[in-house]
Amino acid sequence: MPLFVKDFSWEQTDKVVFITVPLKGVKASNVDIFSSEEYLKVSFPPYLFECFLYDTVEDTDSVAQVGNGTVVFKVLKKEPGKWPQLQSDVIDNKEAMKVKRTEAFAKAEEKLKEQSKLKAEQKRANEQYALKEIMKAEEEERNRIERVKQSERQKATEELEKWKEEQRLAAEKEKERLMEERRKEEAAEREARKEQEKILKRQTRGKKANIFEQNAEGAPKREVGKISVSFTHRQFPTPERESVKPKEEEWLKKQAEARRIVELEDENLSEEEKNPMWLRDKGNEFFKAGNLEAAINAYSHALRLNHTLHSCYSNRAACHLKMRNFFKCIEDCTRALELLVPPVPQNADSRVKCHVRKGTAFCQLEMYVEGLQDYEAALKIDPNNQQIKDDAEKIRHLIQTETVE
Repeated sequence: MPLFVKDFSWEQTDKVVFITVPLKGVKASNVDIFSSEEYLKVSFPPYLFECFLYDTVEDTDSVAQVGNGTVVFKVLKKEPGKWPQLQSDVIDNKEAMKVKRTEAFAKAEEKLKEQSKLKAEQKRANEQYALKEIMKAEEEERNRIERVKQSERQKATEELEKWKEEQRLAAEKEKERLMEERRKEEAAEREARKEQEKILKRQTRGKKANIFEQNAEGAPKREVGKISVSFTHRQFPTPERESVKPKEEEWLKKQAEARRIVELEDENLSEEEKNPMWLRDKGNEFFKAGNLEAAINAYSHALRLNHTLHSCYSNRAACHLKMRNFFKCIEDCTRALELLVPPVPQNADSRVKCHVRKGTAFCQLEMYVEGLQDYEAALKIDPNNQQIKDDAEKIRHLIQTETVE
């Protein structure tokens, strides 16, 4: 049975009540404090302090400090004024004390439940707010990515239009140059004819012009003329009529290839790095690992050593497509298709890949008509490929939509 503490002290003002309870040598860590609007309890075994307050207090604003061997309560009165005594009259009635004690504990339990409910609601509100912020951030990120894509599409379109304009201007300039050369040639021909006519006039001056005039031997006279002879530059000393042209061209290609390989030789390179097939396989490893720039370097070096490797052009086109270098992708696919001749079943898969990559690059540049042509070319090679059929149908739908608009 606990020992009830009676030697406590208290003081008051109109608004505050101070209650000091001695701990009697018990450690502060062993003290259990409970408080409500009308009831205070301090348990520090084997001692127990109970106080049934004279009037109600603000439980939420009241505080209890433990230290220096005492517990000091600072409780705020709900109604200002002096209390005639600290404890209520119920301390003389055990049944009333039991009821008060039970009510206090019930109110405290209800209060804890209410606080837990408020905390749970606050937690849910915080989670909803955090979720909204995350969704907002994701939406902003999607918008940013869409803006970047739109900017890239616009940039690619502008570059394409600029390239088309440059090609048109270059064609017009070349046409003007050819026309200017033609005008100069015609002017030179006219000057030559005028000069020849002047010479003939000087030669026939004072004589009666007669086209049937004969010379002393009785033969008709010939007009003075000029014969021009031009020679075609050749690599070989023999005349072209005596040469075997296909063999000469093959020899020249081999000589050019040998000179190019000598120019690419580097004493710092290993034997494997001078092997184009090894470089192609190395580029494939880089591509699988996601190192696209290293893969492009490997394929490019292999093509410098052997420019007839269509697989290097096709694989480098795949790298350019992933890096959104669409013009370079189209260029490499075109070069690979030029090397994949004649079209036989053994190279059908390679030709299909080149057409699909080229068509995809055109579509990324919003050149859907050109892209559809490559997809249709791929379908001619592999008519049973359902994925290519579906993609071609989507492109046709885009073209029809643009036409309607």
